[in-house]
Amino acid sequence: MDASLTPEQDEIRRTLRELLRSRCGPRELRAALDTPAGHDPALWTALAEQLGLPGLALPEAYGGVGCSATELALAGEEAGRALCPSPLLATAVLTAPLITALGTETQRAELLPRIAAGTLTAALAVPGTALATALALTGPGGGDWAGGGRAGGVQARRVEGGWRLYGQVDQVLDGHSAGLLVVAAHAGGFARSRTLLFLVPGDAAGVVRVRQTALDATRPQGRVQLRDVEAELLGEEDADVLGALADAGNIVAAVLACEAVGAADRALEATVQYLRQREQFGRPIGSFQAVKHRLADVYVVVQAAKSAAYYAAWAATPSRGAGNCATSHNEPADETRHIAALALAQSLEALRTASAEGIQLHGGIGFTWEHEAHLYFKRAAGDELLFGPVHRLRAHAADTARLFDAQEVVV
Repeated sequence: MDASLTPEQDEIRRTLRELLRSRCGPRELRAALDTPAGHDPALWTALAEQLGLPGLALPEAYGGVGCSATELALAGEEAGRALCPSPLLATAVLTAPLITALGTETQRAELLPRIAAGTLTAALAVPGTALATALALTGPGGGDWAGGGRAGGVQARRVEGGWRLYGQVDQVLDGHSAGLLVVAAHAGGFARSRTLLFLVPGDAAGVVRVRQTALDATRPQGRVQLRDVEAELLGEEDADVLGALADAGNIVAAVLACEAVGAADRALEATVQYLRQREQFGRPIGSFQAVKHRLADVYVVVQAAKSAAYYAAWAATPSRGAGNCATSHNEPADETRHIAALALAQSLEALRTASAEGIQLHGGIGFTWEHEAHLYFKRAAGDELLFGPVHRLRAHAADTARLFDAQEVVV
């Protein structure tokens, strides 16, 4: 593994950081959160047109840049630093890989170029609070998380000429504003129950969407009701949907880990800047040894998480020939699946530590609504609720790696 970044990767980070610094400061961030969509459409257009961010990891044949999960994760790190509210996670990280992996050639040709151009946003609708389980981050990915053929979740029934969906999905990232919904639903009834993915236009007849109040306002969520909605099956009926979700989960965890590391790094940076300016007893607070020790501990935690996140991003990149900016490797996906979950757990802990220490070391101002410190703490708590918790990420990673397999324990 070559740990150094390529010139192209450095350029992606530098350009994105400069754009977000000028277009997504604290004032612009709060203004975007108050909009109906929860993000700034003009910023999303700029990210698409100037940087090609939505199509960064999409194949060039479909209008993408042709990079790998590593570049997408580095972009996520910069987005995390700014807590940038955008459809990047829901569209480019959660949904686009599923369309690429499962979609028919017609579906890919119709949808992926629009996603790459930034003109189509998408959201993955997974029933209940089972997003982490569906992505095989906190569980094996099977089971009844999509409804199990019983009441609840989303049910799909075949009708003449297609499929129709009925049910409700809560906590859908960008579900209230996305132009396309990729809905996980159960088909076949209880006896022959199976999970399939369906394509539903956001403005289709029978779709009712409401933005929900979320702990982390920088990750807007919506409740989606499907009232006998006409839907198009994504791919074929015999497709390995659970396997595709698990593969997508590997990329999602790597990108989220880098996002959390970027946010933690920025929270620590802002705290250090404040402690250099705030004075007590005639000297900056940051000059006191006890404060230095606390900052040093946070720095070590953040740097360790950054190393883990970078390795997870590299491991999530499938082995392939040379591309525009990809760094290939030869480890099978099944052998690296636990790496991303472990990196995500470590990064979420680092963000929680850095943001909590930041609030404490800012003193009274750190607890105010007007200061941005609480936004980083809410990002840490919100991501752990959506994609964790940390102890379940680690437990499932240990099971996947067979760390505690009784047959391999030597007494």
